[in-house]
Amino acid sequence: MQENIKIHLATDHAGFRLKEVIKEYLDEAGYTVVDHGAGSLNEDDDYPDFIHLAARAVSEDAESVGIILGHSGQGEAMVANRYPYVRAAVYYGQPREKRKTKKEGDLLELTRIDDDANVLSLAAGFLSDEEAIAAVDEWLATDFSDAMRHQRRINKIDDNFPG
Repeated sequence: MQENIKIHLATDHAGFRLKEVIKEYLDEAGYTVVDHGAGSLNEDDDYPDFIHLAARAVSEDAESVGIILGHSGQGEAMVANRYPYVRAAVYYGQPREKRKTKKEGDLLELTRIDDDANVLSLAAGFLSDEEAIAAVDEWLATDFSDAMRHQRRINKIDDNFPG
């Protein structure tokens, strides 16, 4: 991915602390970061309020990506994937030994290589700060393969988006 890429962040209370850690890390690394909230820790907030903002921004700007967080990351990915051209993938972390598939690349890398995921949904309740930062680094450093079969599949998702 481009080093000067714009990164949209969003979370509710469940990922707030980790979002702040990631935001500081990305700022120091020189990325352009847009924080869609939560802006403060509020146990009564709801993740869709913030995730909609980040997902809409990625949907409207093909050159940007999103990093969203929640306790499991699942609901957040569900919200994000409702937007055209958004392909959100959930990351919980790796088992003790880095899980490999039959082909090259681990599961996190394959979200980019095969599926051109443009939103990473982190399961804040399952990741340490170090694991999350490592995942963000790996994900941002991995490019889409541009393989025709993968692009064909992505086109079938994007071109047939309802609404």
